[in-house]
Amino acid sequence: MLTLALESSCDETAAAIVKDGREVMANIVASQIDIHSRFGGVVPELAARKHVEAINVVVAEALATANTPLSEIEGIVVTRGPGLIGALLVGLSFAKALAIGRQLPLVGVHHIEGHILAPLLERRVEFPFLALAVSGGHTHLYRVDGIGHYQILGRTLDDAAGEAFDKIAKLLGLGYPGGVLIDQLAAQGNPAAIDFPRPILHRDNLDFSFSGMKTAVRNYVEKQGMPATDDQLADLAASFQAAVVEVLCHKSRRALHKTGLQRMVVAGGVACNSGLRDGMRQLAAELQVEIIFPAPQFCGDNAAMLAVAGDYYLENGQHSPLEINAVANWPLDRLNL
Repeated sequence: MLTLALESSCDETAAAIVKDGREVMANIVASQIDIHSRFGGVVPELAARKHVEAINVVVAEALATANTPLSEIEGIVVTRGPGLIGALLVGLSFAKALAIGRQLPLVGVHHIEGHILAPLLERRVEFPFLALAVSGGHTHLYRVDGIGHYQILGRTLDDAAGEAFDKIAKLLGLGYPGGVLIDQLAAQGNPAAIDFPRPILHRDNLDFSFSGMKTAVRNYVEKQGMPATDDQLADLAASFQAAVVEVLCHKSRRALHKTGLQRMVVAGGVACNSGLRDGMRQLAAELQVEIIFPAPQFCGDNAAMLAVAGDYYLENGQHSPLEINAVANWPLDRLNL
């Protein structure tokens, strides 16, 4: 089956052509970073307008890259949620129009489901496995028993990890998106220079909290002043990143122990963070478990990742009605296509 997948949940407009839910023939992403960076974060209304401008372009480019005419597409996959409601509606409306005009089956897929199944685009991954979805909007631990079968084990109680990175970068005047900039700075700094707190690290649960870290950095800057040298700025970034990574790895270790699972996927935009990758590799060696990361091009928001679940649902006759609407908040353990 050849599917056309569409993603527009936040500030990336993406289209992909994927064969049988595994072979990526094209994966086109139009970024809005240059637009939103002047505001220090995503402006929802502006994001939606830019999706309207870009979606025809990325679809045409995907079809051309795959050397595939629209007449050969057999199904449409689109992000239904969660995300910014205006942004989601652009992709969903476009997908519905294509489905009606070409008389094609449509399926609305959960954005995080796409992230945690992204490694299947590159390799076989046996179920069940533990998944850590860590991005600008989510920091969740899931037990994954198969496509469509997810159990939430832990979640952030406040800010997501990626959101904390962006907010600290804005506080330090680094720009947007903050996660990449802090990661680059951290590579030059001393992660032990500043002892930032690790909130709820030792509570006997699998939940996360990152707002306390954000407050600790703000308090430090207010007390000590903004870093006066590049070395001081790098030390602050490295220390903050080390605190976030320690919490993510500690909770993942606890989840692996509690579930007895021997396989784990780490996915989402923050999965590109070099500190997190190093920490997870150490965890894998310590526990003798397999920890899998998607390739960098499948970590950030993209459309190809949606096709893994989308192809499965379409092949099994699980189509979405054309009346479906976008969903801003949608727990992954309550899927309703």
